[in-house]
Parts: sequence; structure tokens; C-alpha cells
Amino acid sequence: MTSLLVTGGNGFVGRALCSTLAQLGHNVTAAVRRSESVAAGQIRHVAVGEINEQTVWSTALAGVNIVIHLAARVHVMHDTAVDPLAEFRKVNVVGTEHLARSAAASGVKRLVYVSSIKVNGEETSGCRIYSERDIPAPKDPYGISKWEAEQALHRIAKETGLEVVIVRPPLVYGAEVKGNFAEMLRVVSRGIPLPLASARNQRDLVYVGNLVDALITCATHPAAAGQTYLVSDGESVSTSELLRYLAEATGVPSRVFPFPPALLKVAGNLAGKSMQVERLLGSLRVNSSKIRSELNWNPPYTLQQGLYEMVEATQI
Repeated sequence: MTSLLVTGGNGFVGRALCSTLAQLGHNVTAAVRRSESVAAGQIRHVAVGEINEQTVWSTALAGVNIVIHLAARVHVMHDTAVDPLAEFRKVNVVGTEHLARSAAASGVKRLVYVSSIKVNGEETSGCRIYSERDIPAPKDPYGISKWEAEQALHRIAKETGLEVVIVRPPLVYGAEVKGNFAEMLRVVSRGIPLPLASARNQRDLVYVGNLVDALITCATHPAAAGQTYLVSDGESVSTSELLRYLAEATGVPSRVFPFPPALLKVAGNLAGKSMQVERLLGSLRVNSSKIRSELNWNPPYTLQQGLYEMVEATQI
């Protein structure tokens, strides 16, 4: 029986991952920030406080074979920090490096690091599809900190023998999703008309159930050691198609109508919503063939199944 530590165990992905691991019979420890945020259950919870170079990991790492590191300072639309990159580095780079060294010293065999597709870049255009062979080109402080953390982990792997696996997911969706995706679901469920029928972009997403399955595969498959994998549902979707799928899953009429994308961008700039509009109209495609071929991994849920399960489990 494998003993795993999941950092960020009380988060959106962490809860789903811990639950699935426990159902599979693994010993699971969830590292959380505060003990009062812990839910009762069969999963062992350990409060570690803030993640930085001073985090004490000894209790959480006791008896652990594998670490899946989810906890991070996440990307935010309007960061108020004076020096955002420095703040991201404290948690995502220095904190991750400290965890990895603590894990290696405790006898942990493997660390699976959940990075971000933002390491590859912000968007794809034309026929381009991101893959593991790309030269990393992060653009924002969050993506830069994730790329720097990846490099630090590879250095530690060489120094200590700790097996490191990097996973770069695109946008993750599922029950309890927050941010723009949650807002999109609310708007669709209320039948609000949206001027996005002309969107012809292509984006790859990953359902939380598929990401959890991929992380467990990366944690346990012998061939994953030392590798980097991009994961997705394997089905690209335009924003207009996604809105129609959500409407269908929610049981409401699809109310998207055509409007020139160029004019939408102008309106977004005037309203101070240019980044949100770019996300709705831009493309981000992901090639997840490497994890499929090397680890024989296939996503257990289709895109539409994931959307239906998300809607069914979400209180709108």
C-alpha cells in the first residue's frame, strides 16, 4: 500500500484527488494551511501553515512514499502585490524547493509537481499546438514562477535521486470550479444572451476527474520518473461550442448570437476587460499524446461527460 502526501489537500483539485486516492485504498495525508479548514473523514490532515522556505514538513512527510504537490500561489486577474513575481517566487519556487529537499531527506521516492500550461505560453495560433518539446516561454509572474520551480526540482532530482514528474494542465474545470469558468456557467444558466457565436477559437481543457486520474498515473507508473507531461481532455472546443454544451447540460436554451470578434475586442478594451475577452476569443491547444503513449493513460471522461458531471454537482 502506498502512502501519499497531497499538498493543497483542501483545494478544488486536492479534495478530489485525496478522495479518489482513499477510495483506491492508499494511505493519504492532506497538507492544509489551517486545521480549522479540515473536514472529517478517513484522510489524515496536517496543518502546515504558509508554504515558504520555513515550512515544517516533518509531520506531514512521516511515512510518505510519494508527494503530489498542488499547493501554490495561484494566478489572479488583478494582483495587488507591489512585486507580484517576488510573491509568486516565495511560494511557488522557494517553497517548492524546500518541500522537495525535505521530502528527499525524509526518504520520499517521488514528487509529482502540478505546474501549468502557462510555462509553455499564453496562447496558440494557427496550427500550433503546445507540447513538451516546446521551449518554455512563460509570460506572466505566475507562469515564470512555475517554470523556475520546475528547473529547481530537476536540480534537486540530480542532487538527491528524488524522482520528479512534472504535469502541466490547462484550465481545470469541475464541481466547485471558481473564476471565469464559474461565472460563465452562472451566465449560461440564467439564459443571458452572449455575443460569442462567431468565436472560432480552439481551447483544450481538463476535467478535474481526468486530471486526478493522470496525477495518480504519474505518481505510480515507473516510466513517469523524470518526465514532463501535458494533460487535457483531448478534445479542443471553441468558446461558442463550450457555451452550447453548458446550456445543454444545464437544461436551458443556448443564447449565443453572432458578433464580430474584432468589435468585441474593442469593447473589451473600452470596458477594461481586454484580458477576459482575449481568453474568450483566444486559442490554447495542448498535445497530450506523450502521457498517452508513454504511460498508456487515457482520460476516463469525455469533455461532455465532464461538463455534465460538473453541472450536476454544482449549485447554481
